[in-house]
Amino acid sequence: MTIHAQALLFDNDGTLVSSLDSVDRCWARWAREFGITAEDFARVELHGRTAVEIVADLLPAEVVAEAVARVEQLEVEDVPDGGVRLLPGTRDFLDSLPAERWAVVTSATRRLAEARLDAVGVRPKMLVAADDVTRGKPDPEPYLLAARRLGVDPARCVVFEDAPAGLRAGRAAGMTTVALATTHPAQELVADLVVDDLSALSALVTDGGVAISVRR
Repeated sequence: MTIHAQALLFDNDGTLVSSLDSVDRCWARWAREFGITAEDFARVELHGRTAVEIVADLLPAEVVAEAVARVEQLEVEDVPDGGVRLLPGTRDFLDSLPAERWAVVTSATRRLAEARLDAVGVRPKMLVAADDVTRGKPDPEPYLLAARRLGVDPARCVVFEDAPAGLRAGRAAGMTTVALATTHPAQELVADLVVDDLSALSALVTDGGVAISVRR
């Protein structure tokens, strides 16, 4: 199978990098600080959602801003302590792409996303973060914004995601979706193509765009 695209849009956490250990560590500490029980915390989906949405599910509206700032601080401070690592295939795949052909589209804040990407030496020319949109994934707004900024028709974009919420956002934006089974079982992921991680893929750059194929 070969997918042709003019722009490639990557989620960050769980797609390019792994920060699951950091997320679990920081959010557990945050929950203790704000008096959230383990039972209440366990019922909330963390992955692929913005911190604002998660916090709003758990705390009264009047403390959401303070609580969001606190969890961002904890996660940014955790990055130098090994809070992030590259996932298999990320370096080689990104290195094969022209900078103007791809962007990172993340549910994290810009400050946190830049800290995590910088820690592993990934510096996208374009980054769309939670700060840039009014509605996060699974709403299509983040991916549509990235396509608009790149000047590419959404139908000519490919989204790379590990989370069901992100894949729903990509489909809602009218984009081709590639799911990476790095944080969820493959059978839970609905996409045009499902692979283990980016090491399963190769990219061939042509005058007309990028051809993405599964390695044999």
